[in-house]
Amino acid sequence: MRDLKLPAVRPSEITAERYFHMRRGLLASGLGLATASLLPAPGRAASAAPNVAPGPAALRYTPNPRYAVTDRSNSYEEITGYNNFYEFGLDKSDPAANAGSLRTRPWSLTIAGEAEVTGTFHLEDILKPHPLEERIYRHRCVEGWSMVIPWVGFPLADLLARFRPNSRAKYVEFTTLLDPRQMPGQQRAVLDWPYVEGLRIDEAMNPLALMVVGVYGRELPNQNGAPLRVHLPWKYGFKSGKSIVRIRFTERQPLTSWPAASPGEYGFYANVNPMVDHPRWSQATERRIGAGLFAPRRPTELFNGYAEQVAGLYRGLDLRRSY
Repeated sequence: MRDLKLPAVRPSEITAERYFHMRRGLLASGLGLATASLLPAPGRAASAAPNVAPGPAALRYTPNPRYAVTDRSNSYEEITGYNNFYEFGLDKSDPAANAGSLRTRPWSLTIAGEAEVTGTFHLEDILKPHPLEERIYRHRCVEGWSMVIPWVGFPLADLLARFRPNSRAKYVEFTTLLDPRQMPGQQRAVLDWPYVEGLRIDEAMNPLALMVVGVYGRELPNQNGAPLRVHLPWKYGFKSGKSIVRIRFTERQPLTSWPAASPGEYGFYANVNPMVDHPRWSQATERRIGAGLFAPRRPTELFNGYAEQVAGLYRGLDLRRSY
């Protein structure tokens, strides 16, 4: 692996004005995930402690009040114990049971395709320039269950801009680690491994799109996509690539894993839409994990409740056909 150094970029090139004022108060040093001595931001330890299990190292971050919801956040145990991550098994409890085999240090990220800056970078070099923030987002799965999760990360747009995608970069493709020894689910031909996801570049640059490195103020557990995953709160969960090892800028729409496996059931966009049912179940309602067996299901909101921020991305697009 080449030990590449990313070029310096002026703040105005990568940081929108809406982020600038928020970031002035953030600590700019010591944010590499490899530093196990990092502590939660002042004033946050008490509120997070009841939901934090021992184990992952604490992170230094700042809550971002712009991205919060009124719903109660799910507990750490619910968030880390009920997952879709087929690389570790098909049952919702399998990732938590089997993901201990994944080694997340050392880790590298390869940047390829239509960009001025490409190559392979150490994870710590990728993370250093990015102050971490907590965002509380709704998470909606295609099977009809949902959570509210306090992710810790940084805007995906800020990371992608550092590699200077060129005018031919219309899409961004994310590839998950391929290693059946560490990911026993890859020993079964459930999908054509490795897992691949993708976005239009304007979707990837939307302020809601988050590169996640933690949850509940601690490093991201393996079963949730450590050490680096995407979260896109207006899309179904399978669109958010986990344990990412490669990002490729491309002119053509990438063939992603679930549309390749079952094109009649899964589309490229995968926007949360109560009007478009999965062929085998309705998407009109959802069940909040942790609410109890007898809790009423709640109506599904278009774009998972984030229409104000993202509806403009799909103006003129038939959301029933482009599902």
